[in-house]
Amino acid sequence: MKKALTTALLTIAAMGMSAQEGDVAVKQGTFDSSWESLSQWECPEWFKDAKFGIWAHWGPQCQAEDGDWYARFMYYEGSGQYNFHVSHYGNPSEFGLKELCNAWKADQWNPEELVNLYKSVGARYFMALGNHHDNFDLWNSPYQEWNSVNVGPKKDLIKGWSEACQKAGLPLGVSIHASHAWTWLEPSQKYDGNLTKADGTGKWWEGLDPQELYAQDHAHSTGWENSGTIHSQWDWGNGASLPSEAYKKKFQNRVLELINDYNPDMIYFDDTAMPFYGCDDNIGQNILQHYYNHSAALHQGKAEVVVTGKQLTKEQKNYMMWDVERGIPDRPQDTYWQTCTCIGQWHYDQNVYNRNGYKSGATVIRMLIDVVSKNGNLLLSIPVKGNGTIDDKERIVLADIKAWMDVNSESIYGTRPWKTFGEGPLAEAANPMNAQGFNEGQAYSAQDVRYVEKDGVVYATIMAWPEAGAFNFKAFSIAEKSYSGEVEKVTLLGVGDVEFTQGIDGLTVIIPSTRPNPIAPVFRITFKNKRLFVNVGQALTH
Repeated sequence: MKKALTTALLTIAAMGMSAQEGDVAVKQGTFDSSWESLSQWECPEWFKDAKFGIWAHWGPQCQAEDGDWYARFMYYEGSGQYNFHVSHYGNPSEFGLKELCNAWKADQWNPEELVNLYKSVGARYFMALGNHHDNFDLWNSPYQEWNSVNVGPKKDLIKGWSEACQKAGLPLGVSIHASHAWTWLEPSQKYDGNLTKADGTGKWWEGLDPQELYAQDHAHSTGWENSGTIHSQWDWGNGASLPSEAYKKKFQNRVLELINDYNPDMIYFDDTAMPFYGCDDNIGQNILQHYYNHSAALHQGKAEVVVTGKQLTKEQKNYMMWDVERGIPDRPQDTYWQTCTCIGQWHYDQNVYNRNGYKSGATVIRMLIDVVSKNGNLLLSIPVKGNGTIDDKERIVLADIKAWMDVNSESIYGTRPWKTFGEGPLAEAANPMNAQGFNEGQAYSAQDVRYVEKDGVVYATIMAWPEAGAFNFKAFSIAEKSYSGEVEKVTLLGVGDVEFTQGIDGLTVIIPSTRPNPIAPVFRITFKNKRLFVNVGQALTH
């Protein structure tokens, strides 16, 4: 059916007709497109329990292995990526984005091996890139002829990831970034961005319309041509050229078709709120309505899926989930949220490898502990090389994460925030976010503690190992609001029960000299009266 539809759409395009014929119908059901109706959505329990996901932010821009936003800055004369591009591929007028897509073959990609590795490390969901701002779809997309089946790898990458996730029993997410291509690819207008289908006669891309990829048959945005800034046209304001109805409808069709054909458990939008927010709410409303009804039809009327967006208002957090980029709120959040970060650049960068620039496993684990204590999940990107593999230094980072998770994961999965999220210098400090996040890099110390709870048990994690001897957790003092009764037992995960005393100053435990891991110790704390624990907790959180 999909192959026939793809053929039909290419035939329509060859006849000079719009490829927007045959729009995907928005699914009807429990949810309609009103914000009030969409606010019936609730974050599913599977996601709240999962806590940790791994992302393959991998597409044609990784072919150059020269870092983020390559498809934009290869057109910025004088930039490092422009210079790299000219020296490796030639002038972008002759070897532009379309050629980069075609050069990308992904010939060593083994999705099953990677997904199984990520599951063994501790990931409980997996995110694949569906498209980036380069506008290239990584599935057999009938509404975007520039896709990984027609050009480049000649493979359905989302299908490959999906099948691997099904075998591993991991939920699949897909990230969608292509709404921005309209303005993001404007630097290509000086080079090959305004080519038409007719220009392809006798060339490798004959029959394909470059405007379906570049989307530059429009006036250039104003206000940033000579500024050198990269975020000035991110939202639909500040002089941005506004997208056409056909462009927006095409985007909607691509996403709805993805939902219908691949049934992802999660969709990540790299947008302020929803795609085209600020110039057209209808696209986002239609996508949410369709996705939630699609899931509800498969799950006894309940939408068991997650949609994320950036910089959400309080109202928007009622109908989708807030994603924080490379950052962590400094206080727990009432509604569930996620932070996304990367151990290097979002797109693979050989320079990061060469200078040993990856986040360490310890840095990742401490971020995870902090995020979970504040009612969130951590989505971690492991950059993938153009050929579809990850490098040896990334595997070392993953091995270090795995070593800690193998011992301490019970303090992560299925937990919920406790009466207090933590104590110590960073818990008391303010750490405001910049735009959609960008406040990571906290210097966690042996004075910083994070708490979570599960089934009447509290897990207390010290963010770095203190010296052997006495260590005090003040949250267990009868003088604190977080007091939950008399402690019965304290167990250091990976070691066993430890000595403790409890008094007006809190809970004092004896840190042994034995260290089951080099990153952070976790203590399982149980109480003599679980009922008191539950009742006090309910009284303090309602």
